[in-house]
Amino acid sequence: MTRTPLPPLAAVRVFEAAARYGNFTAAASELGMTQAAVSYQIKVLEDRVGASLFHRQPRGVQVTDVGARFSDRMTASLDMIADAYAEAKGTTQGMLAVSVIPTFATNFLARRLGRFQLANPDIAVRIEVSEALVDFNASGFDLGIRGGRGDWPGLTCHKIMKTAFTPMLSPALAASIGGVSRPEDLLKLPILALSDPWWRIWFEAAGVKAVDVPDSSAQNFGSQVIEANAAIAGHGVVMLTPAFFQDEIELGLLTQPFDLTCDDGSAYWLTYPESRRNAPKIRSFRKWLEGEMATFDS
Repeated sequence: MTRTPLPPLAAVRVFEAAARYGNFTAAASELGMTQAAVSYQIKVLEDRVGASLFHRQPRGVQVTDVGARFSDRMTASLDMIADAYAEAKGTTQGMLAVSVIPTFATNFLARRLGRFQLANPDIAVRIEVSEALVDFNASGFDLGIRGGRGDWPGLTCHKIMKTAFTPMLSPALAASIGGVSRPEDLLKLPILALSDPWWRIWFEAAGVKAVDVPDSSAQNFGSQVIEANAAIAGHGVVMLTPAFFQDEIELGLLTQPFDLTCDDGSAYWLTYPESRRNAPKIRSFRKWLEGEMATFDS
């Protein structure tokens, strides 16, 4: 079978970097070229394609519609070539960069990552903790661990665990009102981040009606790690995912007064670009994480 003619691959590599950065100078720096050389390679490719790939503007460039469609597929194609090359060499390419939301990073991953390193000594893991969705094309991250519905376009998503939640507080705070035996007892105590929609879901499931939930501008701590520490300090009741705080419960720092847990349909997901699904280092991390979660859930 005769293959459709390929574009000049050197020009494709330059174009992909320029589109990823949205800047010819940054692309030149990454590739070790001059800006003039980058401009030349882009012009060569535009001549072959027969259309402009960038809008040249006084303070930079912006991909055209044609350029945007082309760059997405070129990024995926170059990733696949890089992965195939790494696999052929029998290497995992050394560095695995993972972007992780704070609670999962602190209360799960940090406590177990050493086992992955021991099992995969050729892979150095770099972790960045962030609530923001990672742009894989621009950031250099290989994997992301995020909370949500797992419906992010262009990404392969593996469900790690369901997002379950229930109220938790310090034993001392519970004792301050003679103990918490009914869901209504929680309303006698300070409730932190009451604007969190999880509170409404849980109270309704517990049969507590007409709870005054403030609007979204009310107090909000963000990360569960921060909320848990506020609860340990006795500042109030918080809504947490109990699986992440079993150590704190065993140490008597937190108590979970009710067995009732709820979920809103969201979960924690391992995500990466569809084009990277066969990368050896990604496969290794995914297999390890699946094994850890099997133990964690049991």
